[in-house]
Amino acid sequence: MTALKNDTFLRALLKQPVEYTPIWMMRQAGRYLPEYKATRARAGSFLDLCKNTELATEVTIQPLDRFDLDAAILFSDILTVPDAMGLGLYFAEGEGPKFERALQHEADIAKLQVPDIEKLQYVFDAVTSIRKALDGRVPLIGFSGSPFTLACYMVEGGSSKEFRTIKTMMYSRLDLLHKILDTNAQAVTAYLNAQIDAGAQAVQIFDTWGGVLSDAAFKEFSLKYIRQIVAGLKRESEGRRVPVIVFAKGGGLWLESMAEIGADALGLDWTCNIGEARRRVGEQVALQGNFDPFALFGTPESIRTEVARILADYGNGSGHVFNLGHGINQHADPEHAKILVDTVHKLSRQYHR
Repeated sequence: MTALKNDTFLRALLKQPVEYTPIWMMRQAGRYLPEYKATRARAGSFLDLCKNTELATEVTIQPLDRFDLDAAILFSDILTVPDAMGLGLYFAEGEGPKFERALQHEADIAKLQVPDIEKLQYVFDAVTSIRKALDGRVPLIGFSGSPFTLACYMVEGGSSKEFRTIKTMMYSRLDLLHKILDTNAQAVTAYLNAQIDAGAQAVQIFDTWGGVLSDAAFKEFSLKYIRQIVAGLKRESEGRRVPVIVFAKGGGLWLESMAEIGADALGLDWTCNIGEARRRVGEQVALQGNFDPFALFGTPESIRTEVARILADYGNGSGHVFNLGHGINQHADPEHAKILVDTVHKLSRQYHR
């Protein structure tokens, strides 16, 4: 693999000295970009786009050609793993992801197994292809959903507002939920390690729905299994450390507990003050975040003001990767995203002297 020309992102995750605060954006390859929409139209469907190595590579690179980003992230979906388990993933127009065979019966859960990793070869092919296309430009991030977040979709059969089905299982048949979560944790560990083998230089675990849990339930049904994954990940590849980022939307209540599971960095949503978060976690982990994605709907000046506030709240020194507090909205103005990226690079240098 080609040597990295810009490793600022990786060094910041490891709290090593950097010249400026690096930035990437969750969902940076997405529907807010006209070039992405054109490529997706050529692919025919979202899943076809994910499974087409050439087109997945193309859309991963698109935001880097438009913005001065410090990392690329694999174009894929968190639900590739349960799809490989045979649950029948499909995307209903305007309704998001759905599964043909939701896990709502004990007999189906008993049959659930870690999938043959070769069923996900299209993901690993994309990782290798993207690394080649990047040619050392910036690092490539691989990712997966957390065991609990995946379970939410697998049990509910798709997106949910109440999570009634999975929470009913949690409080009435926790043995069934633990079976799903343990299987998911084993699968995610193998999946992320295969991404690292294919060329991913950092990995992120997305716990999108961990924040809907009670304090006790988060620790038992989410954090326990993320810890299991982190402990099983390869942490060295190509002669350097592979940092692990854990992002739990709504996870601000549990930062101290999350900082102890062995990850290199924690992602923050926009509800946390990043300076206070830094004080709470100390030197254990780097922090990633945490610009409200909807702040991109403000004026150029308000975007710059919000960037300045977050940088000042974090303060001097390394260990901060600037990002959104969740994925960029499909209606965001790409020009406002450019203002965000350029402002982070310009204003952050004073904190790294």
